[in-house]
Amino acid sequence: MRDVAVIGVGCTPFGEKWETSFRHLFIEAGALALDDAQVAGEQIDAMYVGNMSAGRFVEQEHIGALIADYAGLASHHIPSTRVEAACSSGGLAFRQAVIAVASGMEDIVVAAGVEKMTDVATGASVDTLAGAADREWEGFVGATFPGLYAMLATDYMHRYPLTREQLAQVAVKNHYNGARNPIAQFQQEITIDTVLKSSLVADPLRLFDCSPITDGAAAVILAPLERAREFTDTPVRVLASAQASDTITLHDRRDISTLDATVAAGRKAFSIAGLTPKDINLVEVHDCFTIAEICAIEDLGFCKKGEAGKLTEDGVTSLHGSIPVNTSGGLKACGHPVGATGIKQVYEVVQQLRGEAGKRQVSGAKIGMTHNVGGTGATVAVHILGV
Repeated sequence: MRDVAVIGVGCTPFGEKWETSFRHLFIEAGALALDDAQVAGEQIDAMYVGNMSAGRFVEQEHIGALIADYAGLASHHIPSTRVEAACSSGGLAFRQAVIAVASGMEDIVVAAGVEKMTDVATGASVDTLAGAADREWEGFVGATFPGLYAMLATDYMHRYPLTREQLAQVAVKNHYNGARNPIAQFQQEITIDTVLKSSLVADPLRLFDCSPITDGAAAVILAPLERAREFTDTPVRVLASAQASDTITLHDRRDISTLDATVAAGRKAFSIAGLTPKDINLVEVHDCFTIAEICAIEDLGFCKKGEAGKLTEDGVTSLHGSIPVNTSGGLKACGHPVGATGIKQVYEVVQQLRGEAGKRQVSGAKIGMTHNVGGTGATVAVHILGV
């Protein structure tokens, strides 16, 4: 297997992009990545595009072909494949691209993600997202994603020391980081009081505990490490790629407060890279809800079970802490266009490792990690990158 490097990245601003279509979001991100890598379209060997549900959001299926066509690559007959794994679609698209390059079957590969979620009413978006859970056992009895994560939060807070203020601090931290990210959907700092006084969504989760509905796209370009310097002076090596699965329903889990797929994917990634959590300089985790970040920090091994709330309260996971978490603002503040999130995480880590993250730069960052979750943890993709 060949070593793989990221040679270019691009990302649109995230938010409610009323003036931009689904296909133009991808074109914008792809063009930015190609320009960053100094790669021409005809040099691309393949594309993998993460997308959860364009069929319901914009009534468009056959996404791989659509993207190739409107990216101007159809005449080159470049294979373009849609990858779907709910909210981890982007992470798996990146993994498929890594595998393609590592195997030697392809050289220059685009990994991308895109979602246009605001073309339908909020209720339709919520119902579409519920399709990432088990429709028959959860959706049909009224369980929404906030409801499922609220169950997880309730169970966690019953068993482990986590205060409501510590949970709110996750959102405060991520909004602080998002306020320093020019592509973030929310670029305003908030307070713990803001979170605690926001509307109740599903007890104990309030509005500011939840990631928003978002439009956006991100793209990265991969190449064999041995060729990377043909395109860039700052290649970022993919040190590990791992994926794991779990039951799709919460009620079938061994422990609903622990995402076993995160534990498994994290351990495998660390084993492949020959690293430990202590070697990671920053990590982008899947904070679709504030409780999800708390669980992720623990399940990836950055602290023991029940300690993440105190770590967050003490500033350990802050931008200038010993293990910065979600320097982009995470899903909570940067936004969560579900098919693009996993690629945006890679985009953020690459910017950090290149020293190009501006006001949110982590000093001396050399190794970063991404953690992308589908549903309530039925699919998890973890990647480690380094320079």
